[in-house]
Amino acid sequence: MISFNKHKTVQIVMALAVTLFFGCESNFKEVQKINFTEFTPSGDADKVNLKYTDSGLIKVVLVSPKMLDFATVDFPFTEFPKGVDVTLYDDKGKKTRVTSNYAVSYKGTGIIDLQGNVKIVAENGQKLETEQLYFDQKNEWFYTEKKFKFTDLKGTSNGQGIDFSKDFKVINSQRIMGEIESSE
Repeated sequence: MISFNKHKTVQIVMALAVTLFFGCESNFKEVQKINFTEFTPSGDADKVNLKYTDSGLIKVVLVSPKMLDFATVDFPFTEFPKGVDVTLYDDKGKKTRVTSNYAVSYKGTGIIDLQGNVKIVAENGQKLETEQLYFDQKNEWFYTEKKFKFTDLKGTSNGQGIDFSKDFKVINSQRIMGEIESSE
């Protein structure tokens, strides 16, 4: 007859329980990994200098130290994690320069989200500064609900919430304050 020591039996049961526990933990982590999709760019470029032309004329020049293209995800986008320097040209060749510390362009909507130290400077001296600004490429329209500072030849104004055409010809601002020179 074989006799079992209670102490030895408890040790064996504990060893099996620990083995099963860690075995299940390992399998659980593997199952979690199956449902996790790697979110990596399909394209990665350094020192980007893109030029967009239309009818032989340069319309946009984009310069950025880093571009990540996420073209294969459900909602495709292009990210500029180290910022952008964009020059827009109108039909007469006048320039508007846009800079920011970060940008992301959503391909499905045509919206560009500019963030961090956003500045727009038009050739005529108009300048807008804010922390976040959106650009609707289809309608060539900028907008934000963030605080902004707008400067032109007439003076400087501050406010929160503004939208305007890319050439600054149409400007709609909200909650504005500042000093502007008037001809009246």
